[in-house]
Amino acid sequence: MNKIRILFFIYQMGAGGAARTILNIVNNLDRDKFTPVLVTLNYEGSYEHNVKKDVTFIKLNTKRLRSAIFPLAKVIRREKIDIVFSTIPNYNTIAILAKLFSRSGANIIVREAALLGGNFKADAKLRLYGLLYRLFADRVIALSNGVKDNIVQRYKVKKDNITVIYNPVDTESIEHSAAAGSIEPDHEAIFQKEGKIIVTAGRLVKDKDHDTLLKAFAQLVKDYQQECRLVILGEGERKQELLKLAEELQIKEQVHFLGFQKNPYIYFKKSDLFVLSSIREGFGHVLAEALTVGIPVVSTNCRPGAIEVLDGGKYGVLCQVGNPSDMAEKMHQVLTLSDEERITMIEKGKERAMDFQAKTIVRQYETVFAEVAERGIRRGRG
Repeated sequence: MNKIRILFFIYQMGAGGAARTILNIVNNLDRDKFTPVLVTLNYEGSYEHNVKKDVTFIKLNTKRLRSAIFPLAKVIRREKIDIVFSTIPNYNTIAILAKLFSRSGANIIVREAALLGGNFKADAKLRLYGLLYRLFADRVIALSNGVKDNIVQRYKVKKDNITVIYNPVDTESIEHSAAAGSIEPDHEAIFQKEGKIIVTAGRLVKDKDHDTLLKAFAQLVKDYQQECRLVILGEGERKQELLKLAEELQIKEQVHFLGFQKNPYIYFKKSDLFVLSSIREGFGHVLAEALTVGIPVVSTNCRPGAIEVLDGGKYGVLCQVGNPSDMAEKMHQVLTLSDEERITMIEKGKERAMDFQAKTIVRQYETVFAEVAERGIRRGRG
């Protein structure tokens, strides 16, 4: 049987969740059945060194998305691609157009990972994406059941053509990194002082709502007299605003912005609590990573991701979105658990993380890839 050649298209192999998902799929695909080809725009991405050596990795000679259509079409044709896979609406559109201009028999699979829309202008744009998906996509992958419902409601895509597949989490690699890694020398002093350490990780952007986390942390320190420090991993446009807020809240000395870390898991491992303060998450990949490491989790009940990953609070403590007081109370609750309660919470979390194990999730992707490829072959014969 000929191997199925799959082209994975993404803007760059950067530090975002989409790139991490592509990385896990590409690296774990069964090489006896599939040949992965990874295509990005002409950017340097922090995950590039993690891509396995046997993956054909192509960078288009452009940094402009609109300019990628024809170069991508040439790659689809030259590499004799069977399936084009892309994620994020703008990139899905480019992938669809490139496939059409390639005049090849390749199939298209698009992935939606976020809960988009909500106002008239945004919903109108989503209906346009939905039209492209209905006309040209052979399958739509939704990151969660909540994302699927949103695609049906706002994109107007039929639910029968949508498959829900959670993010793949490379649990083995994460556990190894947490056990064998080391804190950056400049950061060691933070973890050597007395008191509890709270950690979070994510881009410093509005949707992650670090404002609520900082306010909750300030309440935790002052109202609960909790001696602790807050470690924030990640880069983003709001860093200066957040530094100013920490200063206004008089917690600047206890809050540490450590930027992007290639191995955030050792930071998780050495902390007492992981907190996610997001307004919304399509999945909440970092929650699954924290559970894998073995750290208790407090998360906003942001939909659909956190609700589904933590199964309504079964595997972590949920608090209200944008409510600093509730978040502070839940953080204090977890930080004051007995040793037995803490161990139980950690063990349940690790058990849940196995549901997202990369090899398990990638097998689900492989099933979809094989079905779509076979349907394409039958259509060609017809």
